[in-house]
Order: sequence, then structure tokens, then C-alpha cells
Amino acid sequence: METATAFRSGFSICYKPTKASLGGSDFVRVGSQLRMSPSGIKLYPSISHVKLSNRKVSFGSRKYTAIRASVSPSESGGSAAPIAPLQLESPIGQFLSQILTSHPHLVPAAVDQQLELLKTDRDAEQQKEEPSPAGTDIVLYRRIAEVKANERKKTLEEILYALVVQKFMDANVSLVPAISPSSSEPSGRIDTWPSQDDKLEHLHSPEANEMIQNHLSLILGSRLGDNSAVAQISKLRVGQVYAASIMYGYFLRRVDQRFQLEKSMKVLPQGVDDEDDSIQQVAGEDVSGDRSDTSFRSTTQTHPELTSWSAGGVSPGGFGQGIKPSRLRNYVMSFDGETLQRYATIRSREAIGMIEKHTEALFGRPEIVITPQGTIDSSKDELIKISFGGLRRLVLEAVTFGSFLWDVESYVDSRYHFVAN
Repeated sequence: METATAFRSGFSICYKPTKASLGGSDFVRVGSQLRMSPSGIKLYPSISHVKLSNRKVSFGSRKYTAIRASVSPSESGGSAAPIAPLQLESPIGQFLSQILTSHPHLVPAAVDQQLELLKTDRDAEQQKEEPSPAGTDIVLYRRIAEVKANERKKTLEEILYALVVQKFMDANVSLVPAISPSSSEPSGRIDTWPSQDDKLEHLHSPEANEMIQNHLSLILGSRLGDNSAVAQISKLRVGQVYAASIMYGYFLRRVDQRFQLEKSMKVLPQGVDDEDDSIQQVAGEDVSGDRSDTSFRSTTQTHPELTSWSAGGVSPGGFGQGIKPSRLRNYVMSFDGETLQRYATIRSREAIGMIEKHTEALFGRPEIVITPQGTIDSSKDELIKISFGGLRRLVLEAVTFGSFLWDVESYVDSRYHFVAN
């Protein structure tokens, strides 16, 4: 067997939305297709309370005061809970991570200042004249430009992440820490974090919440209200569902903003308020598929979550009865194919990279075994014990994470244009 150590940096994302996919999941299936790449990855430990030392580093053509973080158990008490699973590594990222631990309300102002410096550096770089093709310096010049562009991309990813974490802190919601078996839980359950479902649901509009509840119904099925029951589930598949739910939240916030605007202007398309009687039929479309496929290749044919629980006995039975008509769903059904494609696509590489890194920091890096036939052998897939209430909490967090990502991506792009048209 050939062993592939999973994921490029967790999850590789592409999109191919279809109107048929709007049925049961209310768009989770819309275009979210995650494929795993067998190349190496870098692990990112969690942000934590840190001890600082200043040093000057060069970034682009300017110098920055970078913050080197080192954990001091004596000063942090040795038990300080991490703010988020992902550790920020760039000089600016480390600077923002320290502000998050000490003065989180200052993060937007710090981000504005750093974006202005990045913009100045980028503009200066663009004004430089490239050596003539005949010159010997052209290869070196282009390599330096590529390295600087990668540095800026990584910095933008970490700026986006810091802003998302800050929005969770503003809402008084703690992110789920990196998932590992709990030594303090005799049953081995990993979901020892507190339930904050009400806080997470209040961060969305009533129309968006209707669709989130439908999303949860498709994932948990008849177990939706059974928060105490525990299941043993594939950690890899839970991670895939988490990443798909982030993309769903991103899409949901994007269309909900347009919906709320048209609703306030009283220009909603005709028929949006009509109940869609075919929703039960659409929700009951083929939920079969190759359950050994952990790459989300089947997401263009079916809701990804419905085929994600084969290792843990979580059944989608009864999910059709959980789907309810939604004004926002009817609104999106009025989109033409091109508009749907555009709204279902995450706009920047930086946002995609940040989703991948956050998901991998949360769930870790699994070992993937590829058989000679090219299929994935799930025999080495790690199983985790988690309650259905814990699953609900993870999905709600992921949807909210995606919603916040849309907000902060738009905010950053308004100050430092990086989103492709």
C-alpha cells in the first residue's frame, strides 16, 4: 500500500454548484467539493497567552517590529485556555495574536495600520521595473517577487483569521480547542467544551437560522434533539463536515445580506414567500454513494454530511421530515446558474487557505492510506467519541465561522484590494 500523509494543508476546496443541490441541505452541497491532496503540510499549534520579546524583521521593503511568542507556564498559570486552534506565524500575525490576548478591541485598528503598510509595500514593488529578458538577473528578480507575494498571502490569511477570532470574542463565544481525547473524561468523549448554541444562533438573522436548522437536520437526522447520546465517528469525516459547513456559512451570509437588502427595499422576487412543496422530494434525493470516498468527490451529487457518518453509526434516517420551507431558500432558488455559481464561490485564495489551516489545526493531520486500486483505505482512520450535542456545537461554530469570514474578507478587501474580480 502507498501511504499518503493527508491534505495539502488540510482541505483543498473547489466549487461546482447546481440548483438541484439546493434541496435538502439549503446549499451545503452548493459547490462545496473538497479533495484531499497527498502532499505534506505544516502543523499550527494553538494561540495561547504568551510572553513577548521584540525584534526587528524585514518584510518586503519595510521593517516591522515583530513579536516572538513563548509560552510561560509560570506566568500564564499553566492552564490558560487557548484562544483558537491555529497559531499565527508571520510577524504581523504574531503581533495580532498578542493583541487578541491583551486588548482584543484594538485588533481592527491594528489591522488597518498593518494593511496600510502592506499596501505601501505592494505599490512600491509594482513600481519597480523588471530587468530586461536578456539580463542575467531576471530569474532572481522573479523568484524574489514570488517569495514576497507568498509572504503577503500568508500575512493576509493570518489577518483574516485574527479578525474572525476577534468577532467570536466580541460575541463572547469561545472557539472549540484543538480536538484530542480528554484525559479528564472517563468515557473518552472529546466534546468537553461548554454548549454555546444559543449565542451562536443569535448571531444570524431569522431567515438564516431557518436554513441552519435544516442544515443541522440533514447532518444529525433523527438525533437532532438527542444531545446526550454519544457516537464513535471518523475524525476525518467530522473534519470534512466542519470545513463544508464553513463554506456553507460563507455562502449563507453572502446571500442573506442580499436578501435582507432587497427585503428592506421591498424588491424581493415574486414567489419568495410561497412555500416550496417540493422541498421534501428534493431533500430525499439519492443519498447513497461510495462511503469509502473521503475526498468529498460526491458533494456535487449529494449532501456531503449524509455520507459522512458510516464509521460512527450516525444515520440520516428521518432527515426528510426535518426539512422545512425557508424564505431564504426560495429566494436563492430564483437565482440563475451564473449568479448561483458566483455566490457559492469563495472569492480569495487567502480565505481558502485560512479555512484549510484552521480545520487542520482543529482536527489534526490524519494518515491516509491509498490502496493499489486507487481507493482510500479507512482502516487507519482515527475514531473519536462525541455526543450529538457536541456535533451540533461544531456545526454551528463552523457555519458562524464562515459567516464571519465573509464579513472580514469584505472588510479587508475594502482597505487592501486582494479579492479577484
